[in-house]
Amino acid sequence: MCGNNSCESLTNTLCTIVKLQKQGECIDTGLASCDRPFLGVTNNNFLNTRPITLYTCPNNTLWSMPFTVDGESGTSTVFRVETVEDCCATFRILRSVGDTFEATDSFFTINLNCVGAIQCLEDTFISCI
Repeated sequence: MCGNNSCESLTNTLCTIVKLQKQGECIDTGLASCDRPFLGVTNNNFLNTRPITLYTCPNNTLWSMPFTVDGESGTSTVFRVETVEDCCATFRILRSVGDTFEATDSFFTINLNCVGAIQCLEDTFISCI
C-alpha cells in the first residue's frame, strides 16, 4: 500500500477519524472498521479517541515514538491523529496506563507516503484532550 495511492487512502481514513473525534458522540455500534461512523459511550463518558498504530513502508515495521511525562521517559506505539493536511498527519503520542491510554504533550508529524498501514484500536475516552 506504499506510495501515492497509499497517501490518498490513508488521508481519507484519517480525516474521517479526526472528524469523529471532534464530534464526540455515538449512535451505532454495529461496524468494526477504522472509518466506522461512530465512537461510542462508556461509563457515561463520550468516547473521544480512536487510538491507532502505524506501520512503516515498505517493511511494515511498527512505528514507535519517545515521550516524556512528569520527568518519566518512555516509548509508545499508540497514537491519536490530531490533524491531516495533504499527505502529512500530526499525531499525539499516547501513553499506556494499565489497560487504558493517557494523552501526552508529545506530537509528531509524518508523511503518509512513509506509512504502509494503520491499525485502529478500540475507541476510548481520554481526559484533557
